[in-house]
Amino acid sequence: MADEALSKASGKQVTGMFGGVCIALQAFLLACFGAATYDTSELKKLDASSIYNFYVGVALMMFVGFGYLMTFLKGYGLGAVGFTMFITCLGVQWAMIIENWFVGGFSIQLDFLDLLNGNFAVAAVLISFGGLIGKTSPMQLLVLTMLELTFYCANKIFFVTNMLAIADCGGTIIIHVFGAYFGLAACYALGVAKNETYNTSNYNSDLFSLIGTVFLWLFWPSFVAGGLPAGTDGHGIALLNTVMALLASTVTTFGLMPLMCGNRLGTVPVQNATLAGGVSIGATANLAMGPQAAGIVGVIAGVISCIGFIKPVFPGSFDTCGINNLHGMPGIFGGLVSVVLPVLMGGVEGISPANQFLGLVGTLAVACTTGLLTGFVLKLLGSPE
Repeated sequence: MADEALSKASGKQVTGMFGGVCIALQAFLLACFGAATYDTSELKKLDASSIYNFYVGVALMMFVGFGYLMTFLKGYGLGAVGFTMFITCLGVQWAMIIENWFVGGFSIQLDFLDLLNGNFAVAAVLISFGGLIGKTSPMQLLVLTMLELTFYCANKIFFVTNMLAIADCGGTIIIHVFGAYFGLAACYALGVAKNETYNTSNYNSDLFSLIGTVFLWLFWPSFVAGGLPAGTDGHGIALLNTVMALLASTVTTFGLMPLMCGNRLGTVPVQNATLAGGVSIGATANLAMGPQAAGIVGVIAGVISCIGFIKPVFPGSFDTCGINNLHGMPGIFGGLVSVVLPVLMGGVEGISPANQFLGLVGTLAVACTTGLLTGFVLKLLGSPE
């Protein structure tokens, strides 16, 4: 019985209608791409813009970073990496289609920026997956991906972009806050895990998880700055600010753990809270705040995230990977930074603090509402035992 349970935890479970639905869905996506063409007008500038290099970095974050980060669960390593691959490949296709539909109708022209934006969108789903891993079937993950990306793109295009025009080059609000609270709302609808036997880690699973942490850490600047025009001041500043914030959140995490854990170091904050600086800096990364301000953002983000993992608001049975602690609370903090920092800098052209605040609050509301709705849909499909 133990071997059977572990087999199910590892992703080797009866999939029901998943196979047929998956093939039919891929056929539908191909039919949608039948009306699409490639935009080749900028291909000659591909090397100069370096957009492909940033795409590779972001794709590595999705496949390796997010996938291996979630392998800390000793019984879900195969599911973490395998389902991350599935969600990414399905999600990038659907995100490119639905975002282009929302922007310009059914006539689609694809370039590397669409691939990059598709990976940005998938990041929101993978964040939500972190709260749901171990409690969902392949069929539920398929439905989660399609529904969440539809709501994500609608919120991004119609609300925070067209209506408010917020500044968020690194996705602090648009990606991290949305993905975290969409996932937590879905977790609430699904309920706590039925069996927590394998909701724990061991030496090997923690080691593999740290590989994911390192990949995310190294390529996070590409994630934040990848959507900005290469060669501009904002692009270079975003890279510098992101690295400074990550450096500060990492050192802060290592320093704070012994003070809160009886002079002991733990693996979970190192696997997660070290990345919090990258989450929080995203909305303001392209602002010329200077290395000290970027470091301060990283320090505070590291404190918030580290405390969250040591004294979590939501238990592991509810929020499996602690997405509230890495993406949720640091994301809200980063959103508030984007409200306050432009004021402290005497005003920044193109950024409205009021719109930044409305974008943060509105995204929270949209994420929670649509996440709850999606969670109830997933519950109707039935969770694995």
